[in-house]
Amino acid sequence: MFEVWAPKASRVEVEIDKAERYEMTRGDGGWWRAEVPGAGHGTDYAFSVDGGEAFPDPRTRRQPYGIFGPSRVYEHDRFAWNDQAWRGRDLPGSVIYEMHVGAFTKEGTFDAAIGRLDHLVSLGVGFVELLPVPPVPGRHNWGYDGVDLYAVHEEYGGPDGLKRFVDACHRSGIGVLLDVVYNHLGPSGNFLAPFGPYFNESAESFWGQAVNLDGKDSDQVRRYFIENAVQWLRDYHMDGLRLDAVHAFHDKRAVHFLEELAVEIDALSAAVGRPLTLIAESDMNDPRLITPREAGGYGLAATWDDDVHHALHSALSGERHGYYCDFGSMEVLAKVLTSAYLHDGTYSTFRGRTHGRPVDRQRVPGYRFVCCLQNHDQIGNRAMGDRLPAEALRVGAGLLLTSPFTPMLFMGEEWGASTPFLFFTDHVEPHLAQGESERREREFLGHGYDDWGSTAPDPQDEATFHRSKLDWSEPSSPVHAELLDWYRRLIALRKARPELADPRLDRVSVRYDEESRWIVVDRGPLRVAANLGDAQAIVPLAPGTVLLASDPKVTLTGPDLTLPPRSLAVVEPA
Repeated sequence: MFEVWAPKASRVEVEIDKAERYEMTRGDGGWWRAEVPGAGHGTDYAFSVDGGEAFPDPRTRRQPYGIFGPSRVYEHDRFAWNDQAWRGRDLPGSVIYEMHVGAFTKEGTFDAAIGRLDHLVSLGVGFVELLPVPPVPGRHNWGYDGVDLYAVHEEYGGPDGLKRFVDACHRSGIGVLLDVVYNHLGPSGNFLAPFGPYFNESAESFWGQAVNLDGKDSDQVRRYFIENAVQWLRDYHMDGLRLDAVHAFHDKRAVHFLEELAVEIDALSAAVGRPLTLIAESDMNDPRLITPREAGGYGLAATWDDDVHHALHSALSGERHGYYCDFGSMEVLAKVLTSAYLHDGTYSTFRGRTHGRPVDRQRVPGYRFVCCLQNHDQIGNRAMGDRLPAEALRVGAGLLLTSPFTPMLFMGEEWGASTPFLFFTDHVEPHLAQGESERREREFLGHGYDDWGSTAPDPQDEATFHRSKLDWSEPSSPVHAELLDWYRRLIALRKARPELADPRLDRVSVRYDEESRWIVVDRGPLRVAANLGDAQAIVPLAPGTVLLASDPKVTLTGPDLTLPPRSLAVVEPA
């Protein structure tokens, strides 16, 4: 049975194998249906509205010829799963590992990524978070220009490749989260408009026309995205979704799209018998996203917290440009480590207004905030895609992985990868290919990256993509292996000592010395002491034992902890 939603159409046909067209019958709610004898798994098809060009199915499950070709019938039940013993994974206590499939390995496929799962197991991560995987223009892309949202990019391995990857992760004890983009679609290969009112006629985001979540005929548009989420979690056995830029949603309904989605996914979780996690990316600093619905919130599991990233990055790098301008001090670092947000109703210099809402430290657990030292945006939004140096990673990872939050690592961070993560595209349409660098430069005007156009590599140059691939010879080299061992020991200690994963924000206390640039975080009976300065620091602590130190020169003599420049220690008082 072929079906498609086209509420304004007077005639719809399904075209089989780029040849014969079959008339479809209009049903309730603007749905058109047709039975085609002999069609089934593997059949190529497309839809024509009112006698026009045939386009891919808006809910296509497979695009074997790319975004401009016909769809192919794909039956989920044909895949043989081997993860029957998997019972899911909860977010509390877990560490997330963010991965771009195309740049994670030289081959850039799901199957090649499976070959590196032993590395992730030994590192100790609980979840892999994949950047978006739907089809994109050309061969390589970050994924945020995706279209055909129900399908999987063929260059990575298509739908079966993704299922093999999820299956292998589950058998290795790792959950899988998928980054999904519901606030816009890519500019190339977006054929939704001919079928129905998928887009808001009067609202846009920087990335394109906004999705119609609250206008006329928006009920079916909302179902399009909700059923997409259900597909990933049910048919691909995903354990959760990261929802891209939810602050870009335009939705004035009494029941917000995020709440409706959360209700649906909670019901699915009950049906499949395993936890399913929704994580929002938002720059609003609004705890309502993660407040239970019973208390008037949207009921999502977690939200990305940029303030923690900004505070760590600025304190470690000394950068104060753009959105870093309010960050960098020990005072700010202390606030975010205890309260999640810096801007919780305070004045934001970058925005030129007050921003955010306070977090209730007694009721909101820290694991609901996904925090990082680096991610695809914070590296890739730099003109040269450069990463933090190893000395900054040692201290930053120590503070992050002993925090009350859910830590997230970006691929290669754990060994201090020397490869950049650059912004890359492969647009096949000349006007998009030629204008990509200028569009990217405009996006960051005022962000302190005003040299983008003169220094950033051409996103369309294939070499830009290949430079962004991880070098898997690095983890075995001495310098990189030492940092990798530090990350492994930190994660192992976090698992061994429940105090370090304790999410209760009201039980975290911090003291610091602004001038000497040291900070001490109390985590139950343990003390996490860090020196972010360029000179040796003597930090007053009670006598005790150093459980873990980033530098062999760290010493605890009586109550005095000696920390070399850019070092960290976890201490257990006697």
